[in-house]
Amino acid sequence: MRKIIDIRSDTKTIPTKLMYKAMLDAPLGDEQNEEDPTVIKLQKIAAEKLGKEDALFLASGTMGNLVAMLAHTQAGDSVIMEEESHILRCEVGGLAAVAGLMLKTVPGELGFPNLKSLTEAIIGEGRLFPTTKLVCIENTHNSAGGTCINVEQMKKLSSLVKKHNIKIHIDGARIFNAAVALNVDPADLVREADSIQFCLSKSLGCPFGSLLVGDKSFISKARKKRQMIGGGMRQAGLMAAAGVVGLEDMIERLQEDHENAYLLAKGLVEAGMKVNMNTVQTNMVYFEVPKEKINPMDLVNKLREENILIGEPKEREIRVVTHKDIDRQDISLVIQKIQGIME
Repeated sequence: MRKIIDIRSDTKTIPTKLMYKAMLDAPLGDEQNEEDPTVIKLQKIAAEKLGKEDALFLASGTMGNLVAMLAHTQAGDSVIMEEESHILRCEVGGLAAVAGLMLKTVPGELGFPNLKSLTEAIIGEGRLFPTTKLVCIENTHNSAGGTCINVEQMKKLSSLVKKHNIKIHIDGARIFNAAVALNVDPADLVREADSIQFCLSKSLGCPFGSLLVGDKSFISKARKKRQMIGGGMRQAGLMAAAGVVGLEDMIERLQEDHENAYLLAKGLVEAGMKVNMNTVQTNMVYFEVPKEKINPMDLVNKLREENILIGEPKEREIRVVTHKDIDRQDISLVIQKIQGIME
């Protein structure tokens, strides 16, 4: 049977053999009562990697972001984020429906919010006002193309918002991709943030879970908020064990995914696709299928016949994502097949 090359997302990975073994051998306990030794180990590693005091294991990035917003704010406060943020687009409106927050959005460039617009969006204290208590940043920024927000940008943001007593939360679903691409220590990249959520189940290749990281007081609040939305777990070490492997073994290799994405982007350009190469910074490539070439859905279907799965188009734009189960040979084959179809 021919290999299926699935580049729709880095959520499509299969756990490594080492992950399977770690899951099988993991010591377990009641996580809800903080008695699962494997979860405790995972949380300790996560906190150390990001230079924070404590961490909390959760089911997903969406849950992590929601719990962070619940812990940092009260219903009726306002939160600011860049207008194409994942929290806004793809998390079912939890910030409003569950956290009771008023949202203000600002335009961004390559995913980083315009600081002048952000300043103007801040709502101060007052009896009548939904006071701004939180700014959410996404790094890497999905809809901007997997782009990175760097240390200097975070310092500028922090300098601006901290004088207004506003907290910073990073939706860092792929924060380790950003750290590898920028060649910085992950802890330096998130130093200005009060909390960070990152996913195990995306580029790190794990089958489950995310972590929320911050100081001990914040994580204590977050644990209670997680319980409120049904996120307490029992023998969760079974799933946390794969996360330990992900954090210990899967970060450095992300550079390979970035290189493969860049090669794929170049190949797409050579095949006649439109790609903004400035956005190809990590493991994502967004490309536009020119009107005169082929219907985007026809391209998707023709590639599916070749056992190559790519994202479904939004109008004429398609996203592809490299990951640990895609090697250089796969990238070459994808380029070859797309060039053949376009010819």
